[in-house]
Amino acid sequence: MTIYKFGFDEYFKEAFSAYEQNGYQIGRVALEHIRMYRVWTENGESLCEVTGKFAFEAAAREDYPAVGDWVVIKERAEEQRGSIHAVLPRKSKFSRKSAGLSTEEQIVAANIDTIFLVNSLNEDLNLRRLERYLLLSWESGANPVIVLTKADLCSNLQEKLAEVEGIAMGVPVVSISVVEEKGIEGLKPFLLPGKTIALLGSSGVGKSTLTNYLLGQEKQKVQDIRESDDKGKHTTTHRELVLLPEGSVLIDTPGMRELQLWESEGGLAESFADIEGAAENCKFRDCTHENEPGCAVILQIEEGTLTRGRLNSYKKLLKELAYLDRKQDKRAQSEERRRWKKISAGVKHKRV
Repeated sequence: MTIYKFGFDEYFKEAFSAYEQNGYQIGRVALEHIRMYRVWTENGESLCEVTGKFAFEAAAREDYPAVGDWVVIKERAEEQRGSIHAVLPRKSKFSRKSAGLSTEEQIVAANIDTIFLVNSLNEDLNLRRLERYLLLSWESGANPVIVLTKADLCSNLQEKLAEVEGIAMGVPVVSISVVEEKGIEGLKPFLLPGKTIALLGSSGVGKSTLTNYLLGQEKQKVQDIRESDDKGKHTTTHRELVLLPEGSVLIDTPGMRELQLWESEGGLAESFADIEGAAENCKFRDCTHENEPGCAVILQIEEGTLTRGRLNSYKKLLKELAYLDRKQDKRAQSEERRRWKKISAGVKHKRV
């Protein structure tokens, strides 16, 4: 086992070179506990924690290691323990606003190449929720793939596929049935050695079942679906790296009950290219796509090439982003005040 099997490449090698010269080791965060991390290294797996200096200099939650991060460590291999001194720059990250009232970034998975957006083809299929996942996926820097599970439970598969492809905007859509072992070959082009794939989706859509199938063993516990609504019971409780037989790295994640946006202006243009493209032909530059004459977006709705539901979703996400921008401005001011308090406290301590 070498570190390159875990996704280490030239990008991270260059970022780590200065640390390596000073005797540090490299590792990848496979599992996060409360301020403790299981880290994959050349020597196996070590339980690590951040140093006091690291914790002092961390200004916000996103400064701490996340699952998938490459970290600079001092390893005590004989104890299978180590200390984390730095996090290498991230190549990509899937983030959302943390749950609750605070305006903090929660990094769900870092340094991912492909995101499998897993949705089930039973009654739980929700296009509006899928749009939200796509928006954050484009912003992450990774490439999204829509994976539609439980195809064996779907009586109108082609109709459902058409609905999803209507909002996918060029994103690959793969329908599968793990039970019948159908469609899995459509995922193979993305499961390449050294590449990292994150499984994202709501509770009960089949992420753990898919993980077990790809791994070839019961790594994740799976519960039967409820007969009342065809929804699976969510069992994954934490994010974790899993090394697949083909050599790719998989990150299975718990189902997300909340998926609040985080810095997604760029992703909005990718996810809603149809609306933003049509808006360029509106008569008025500040068109709200409501009652204005010459609105190209409303014209597409009338012609049936765009749905009112998709436009409403676009407007809702725009409002969320505007609100988030205002909250982040206030948060930035608060962080600056906290930073200066730390500096002042350090100066006073030196004087004493």
